[in-house]
Amino acid sequence: MRSITALFFLFCFLAPSALAQLRFGFYGRTCPKAEAIVNSVVASRFILDRSITAALLRMQFHDCFVRGCDASLLIDPRPGRPSEKSTGPNASVRGYEIIDEAKRQLEIACPRTVSCSDIVTLATRDSVALAGGPRFSVPTGRRDGLRSNPNDVNLPGPTIPVDASIRLFAGQGMTTNDMVTLIGGGHSVGVAHCSLFQDRLNDPAMDRTLKARLRNTCRAPNDPSVFLDQRTPFIVDNAIFGEIRRQRGILRIDQNLGLHRSTRGIVTNFALSNRNFRARFAQAMVKMGKIKVLTGRSGEIRRNCRAFNNGR
Repeated sequence: MRSITALFFLFCFLAPSALAQLRFGFYGRTCPKAEAIVNSVVASRFILDRSITAALLRMQFHDCFVRGCDASLLIDPRPGRPSEKSTGPNASVRGYEIIDEAKRQLEIACPRTVSCSDIVTLATRDSVALAGGPRFSVPTGRRDGLRSNPNDVNLPGPTIPVDASIRLFAGQGMTTNDMVTLIGGGHSVGVAHCSLFQDRLNDPAMDRTLKARLRNTCRAPNDPSVFLDQRTPFIVDNAIFGEIRRQRGILRIDQNLGLHRSTRGIVTNFALSNRNFRARFAQAMVKMGKIKVLTGRSGEIRRNCRAFNNGR
């Protein structure tokens, strides 16, 4: 009897929080076409530009790893009031117009109902499927944040040591396996400018044929970019892990994942099995999308993803 009473009080304590959590089909009654609208916008853009998958993966990662998945990255800077967009690590983030268009259509269909943070999550999920990656469901019900401060931005660079990257991901509740999965998955469709991998061009262990090709490309002016996955650059798959095993990782962090004692086994597993990679990538994406989310009455539902509702 005592244990039943304890469970009852525990349930009463947890119930308000539990009711405010993310759930699948959150907009089923309030905006039934929400996910279809986002999917339509992303699909229309993907037909014109397959690189949007890399752009949206980067956007979601850069948003979620700063104060959680609250769309704080989307806020435009104003005179005297910089935002997360103002920082160097976010200068290369793009694809905001996709979120804007989805929000515009959603505001017509069901005003002030679907959050910008949920749009980012849904759009990224849909772009991954369009790029040949796994199809998976994501819970929704996120709310948009009320803060976007450049001082909060602390994102990993391309030369971050593996141990430091493990600690950074652990600080967000992500495992080492999550880290390898998300970095590899994101980089499977990404690009990097030559200025970000000059250190690799001096690495004697790097595949010589690839190194010669990269050096030739990087002689061109204006800091050209190259695909991080030289085999299937527009497909979310495991090919980049095989490239890493052959010393063909473009970025220092990618190559080090194949060398570090804590991560090389994961890289090998994914290199040998696209099925394993796809399953883990879907799980890691859903998990990342839950980082420090605002739900219930926290935050707000923005009318414009680029500005707070009160005009701050």
